[in-house]
Amino acid sequence: MLGRFTHSVDTKGRLALPSRFRPFLEDGLVMTKGADRCLFLFPKKAWDALQTKMDQLPILTSAEARSMRRTFFGNASAQMLDTHSRIMIPQELRRFAHIEKEVVGLGLSTYIELWAPEILRQVEGTDDDDLPAPDWSSLGI
Repeated sequence: MLGRFTHSVDTKGRLALPSRFRPFLEDGLVMTKGADRCLFLFPKKAWDALQTKMDQLPILTSAEARSMRRTFFGNASAQMLDTHSRIMIPQELRRFAHIEKEVVGLGLSTYIELWAPEILRQVEGTDDDDLPAPDWSSLGI
């Protein structure tokens, strides 16, 4: 799943996904709160792998592990694409991400981020396409 798209959310909170993403989501998907006020949308297979890792976290001894599990699982919405290849963005998640009418989706290999356009512009630090070159050396890239 790669690339960027911009679509409108209908009055019922539904979002149509581009056809190039649909094969990855045919078996279902899970949406939850993400970082920086976006929403994470995981294909079922990627969610299951993440869940397996998160189930190994030390919940009895780590407040951070408990917090992460509350954020991911407590706000999760498991879904299937409807007959028109749409998903429902629950009101609580729309409110969290400040999503009203427009959504920018970013395909990030194994998952999708859904953004309110103005929040994404703030996070990217620009209103145009001249993004500064980030320093990725700490990531080993």
